[in-house]
Amino acid sequence: MSAVEESWTRALERILELTVLLHQDAARGLARDGLTTSRATLLWKLREIGPAPQRRLAEELDVSPRNVTGLVDALEATGFVTREHDPADRRASLVTLTEHGASVVERLRRQRDELARDLFGAMPETRFDAFTAGLDDVLRRLHTLVAEEARAADGAAPS
Repeated sequence: MSAVEESWTRALERILELTVLLHQDAARGLARDGLTTSRATLLWKLREIGPAPQRRLAEELDVSPRNVTGLVDALEATGFVTREHDPADRRASLVTLTEHGASVVERLRRQRDELARDLFGAMPETRFDAFTAGLDDVLRRLHTLVAEEARAADGAAPS
């Protein structure tokens, strides 16, 4: 392996370490509120799009409707969301943040912003700009690779 390839591998290892640390920190914080990452993601999406039918939440989160039903059941049982009849479709219900759910999501947003300040606030602007540009490049490339792999897997799957 060349020196350049070794530096690429070290960079990826650091990204993976960052991912693990962020996930562990988030999971610990969410657990204090009785949330999992999946449940918090659904709450965050509701904050973004407002009340939504479960079908739309499944599409937005790219999960199965059954998965959303389980998440909504748990969030409803713990007071984070309610289900209300959808006036546009009597067969469907709208999932809505409760006051408690909205306040928890707002606190999570503030904590996210505080972490961003703690991580990046002391970084010189030019270094931060280079860092985010590099992340953008990596994310674009990873999205491309994942999409190509998904297309190849779909093409290889029996019809």
